[in-house]
Amino acid sequence: MIRSMTAYATVERASEAGTLVGELRAVNHRFLELGLRLPDELRATEPALRERISARIQRGKLDFGLRLRTPEAGVSLQLNPMVVAQLSEMSLDLDARFPKLRTELTELLQFPGVLQNRAIDAATLQAEALALLDDLLDQFVAAREREGGKLAGVIGERVDAVAARTAEARELIPQIRAGQRTKLEARLGEISASADPARLEQELVLWLQKLDVDEELDRLDSHVKEIRRVLKQREPVGRRLDFLLQEFNREANTFGSKSVDVRTTNLAVELKVLIDQIREQVQNIE
Repeated sequence: MIRSMTAYATVERASEAGTLVGELRAVNHRFLELGLRLPDELRATEPALRERISARIQRGKLDFGLRLRTPEAGVSLQLNPMVVAQLSEMSLDLDARFPKLRTELTELLQFPGVLQNRAIDAATLQAEALALLDDLLDQFVAAREREGGKLAGVIGERVDAVAARTAEARELIPQIRAGQRTKLEARLGEISASADPARLEQELVLWLQKLDVDEELDRLDSHVKEIRRVLKQREPVGRRLDFLLQEFNREANTFGSKSVDVRTTNLAVELKVLIDQIREQVQNIE
């Protein structure tokens, strides 16, 4: 299924250390560019996180953020008994020298080392982070596919229009050739009534060959079939579609340059407009 390069997803996951909150957003980019924002406790997990993201995302400028939200209530505070004992001895000594000296409890708790932070199991936290990322990627890819389905629908409509314009050109070409042959014969007859008829016929054939656009129309039909096939594939196809659009544009330009009739000229312009509209949508595809 076609995937858009733009998407957003967020996931929360409870852990012993608190709540892990992950966010993943992406915008268009020619290649994969990944930026990570991690808490200090998960810095060591960055290579594994990058590897897991790269395994499922091929294109886009991605911003992955991970936060550890610690509980604000219900936390049992733990004192460091060694630091508290040392402060108590110092307090008794200072109390004799400064009888009026008073220390608030809040000031005491802010002294470095008085409160102990509960040790976080790094391995467990890293495993939780990777599990969260898997859930996050599932949601992110699903969002890309939903948006990609919409893009595929828009592209499909434009491709159908290209096919219709190509078919219309095929119907017009025989009429245009016949008309051009009549005009050219009349002009050649005016130039010289005594000219060699065989030579005139040869020049006429050469001139009409220069106006032949059957090959360009055949290639446009071939590209239409290919882009329809590519739109049904599940792997990333953005670069393949980019290449196809270049081929589309080349044939449309050649078709327009050979036009000698306002009707085919208008069709060439319409083809270019449709191709540009397809290209705009393709820029969003992974």
